[in-house]
Amino acid sequence: MYNVKLYNNIAQKGLDQFDDQYNKSADIENPDAILVRSANLHDIEYNPELKVIARAGAGVNNIDIDTCTEKTIVVFNTPGANANAVNELVFAGMLLASRDIYHGIEWCRKQTENDNLSKDVEVQKKKYGGHELKGQSLGIIGLGAIGVKVANLALRVGMDVHGYDPYLSVDAAWSLSRWVHREETIEDIFRKCDFITIHIPMNDATKGTINKKALDMMKDGVVVLNMARGGLVVEDDMLEALNSGKVAKYVTDFPSPKLVAHPNVIPTPHLGASTAESEENCAVQAALEIRDYLERGNIHNSVNMPEVRMEWTGKARVGIFHDNKPKMIARITDCFHDDSNIENMINKSKKGIAYTMLDLAEQPNEEAIARLKEIPGVLRVQVYTL
Repeated sequence: MYNVKLYNNIAQKGLDQFDDQYNKSADIENPDAILVRSANLHDIEYNPELKVIARAGAGVNNIDIDTCTEKTIVVFNTPGANANAVNELVFAGMLLASRDIYHGIEWCRKQTENDNLSKDVEVQKKKYGGHELKGQSLGIIGLGAIGVKVANLALRVGMDVHGYDPYLSVDAAWSLSRWVHREETIEDIFRKCDFITIHIPMNDATKGTINKKALDMMKDGVVVLNMARGGLVVEDDMLEALNSGKVAKYVTDFPSPKLVAHPNVIPTPHLGASTAESEENCAVQAALEIRDYLERGNIHNSVNMPEVRMEWTGKARVGIFHDNKPKMIARITDCFHDDSNIENMINKSKKGIAYTMLDLAEQPNEEAIARLKEIPGVLRVQVYTL
């Protein structure tokens, strides 16, 4: 049996992916796996049995990644599962910013005592005029699952789309329309585009990507959208740009006290993935990632461990986390040369840690596994059977 500890409310469709081999509850004390949405896990104790944490969402700021890596706890997220929800919110934000619908609604709500409303709207509507999206240039920073969807939909409404992503994956490239202008530098996006939307993870390298230097490069009257992470934008610099008119509108899914009341800020309360469909998609994907790892040792969509997947070809499988250093593979395989033939194997590394999977013709004996665990640099060993 596997024990899965639940944090937050997890969509039932995701929980339904677990079969009778799994106990799943918020009350489990020593879990094999944790399934979480937004709960803060930085202060939890990591029990020795814990092997995996799956985040039903894209961001993993609520998880202590360094500690998990040190303890060889695989951390998964669910990239792409909420992509459509965020994509639609981006377009809602662009429409709100381009047509000033936001302030038009505010004015209408104050007219409860206005008996002349039908005539006044004809005068008042001139204050909320705007521009159509068709023909406007859109710059997308980050062409992952969300950025690609935004790009392709923007083309369909007639926008001139520019994208920047130095780490564009093969899968994303296949999905991206050939009519998107690929920019070589992020500065090209800043200089060329009427609308700029950012879709990158926040880390030490990306924090404050939208800063004074970047804003100064942008067109006067640019619209900036941030549905990714609040820290990607330097708030003081954005406030200055809003006050000067450099930025016409700032649309953000991460409201802050400093910006939330500004008349040209359109804030939403972190609604990006807040749809029933998105929550279900994220929960399902996270549950399947947990199962694939606990039952077969496969690692897909991990933020801290190498991507390792292999079709099952033997009667048993051994997964080994170890230091990424020379001669480790030879020492590992040598543990089995007298006991069971190795049918297949794979080895991948990520920074200082490596993961090796071996498919064996027979179930390994206890002596072979004991020898494996005694190798200096071997961090964790797990045995899987059909």
